[in-house]
Amino acid sequence: MLRWLLVIVVTLIVFNGVSHWLHRIGLGRLPGDFRFRLGGRHWHLPLASAVLLSFLAMLIGKFV
Repeated sequence: MLRWLLVIVVTLIVFNGVSHWLHRIGLGRLPGDFRFRLGGRHWHLPLASAVLLSFLAMLIGKFV
């Protein structure tokens, strides 16, 4: 269980580091990505971007 927690933390740190670069190329603004304001905070749910990145990772993993 500790291994999965470590993987999640490292993934969040990496995604936070590359989020500005991904936003520049258009990810995060796809039709299935939701932005809303709740409780005085801005929330962003990049569902379509996550599906697209998962598909690309699957293709890379299949060919490697």
